[in-house]
Amino acid sequence: MDLYGPKQLADSFRTVRKNTILIAEDIPENNYGYRPTPESRSVAQTLEHIALLSRADHLLHGQERRSSLEGFNFGELIERSESEEKRPRSKGQIIGLLRAEGDQWSRWVEELPEALLSEQVRQPGGASKSRFEMLLGTKEHEMHHRAQLTVVERLLGIVPHLTRNRRPAAEAIRSRA
Repeated sequence: MDLYGPKQLADSFRTVRKNTILIAEDIPENNYGYRPTPESRSVAQTLEHIALLSRADHLLHGQERRSSLEGFNFGELIERSESEEKRPRSKGQIIGLLRAEGDQWSRWVEELPEALLSEQVRQPGGASKSRFEMLLGTKEHEMHHRAQLTVVERLLGIVPHLTRNRRPAAEAIRSRA
């Protein structure tokens, strides 16, 4: 019995991305340059980083189908990504990028054969992970950055959408008590 496979991962990722987009929509464009600290990414760069992260999956598991990451030039990959993140984009363009890249990644993942997803990929240092676990890591990585953006919302005086959506239910429970 398969409890969690490529279809479930793609659906779960769609939910995560939907919530990321809601945060992106809630933050005013004039705050997209905000950085909690001088060395951190701006709101715009964080959203672009999230949007572009899935491209590494296509490279590693699709195009190159690497069996090992030992010797892989992560520095070059990071440099390309950071360069892309620094391209000037409007709020609308960033949200469009989040939608397009998220849709593409989800469709790609749900069509991946389980045999490919169960393949082990040697990690730097000798440990191995399945391709599925690595793809799950992409969703987890987005959730990590989304948590940062939620804190940024609070710093900007924005009540995050999940909190706003929870309030009516909590008030209804209190009124019944």
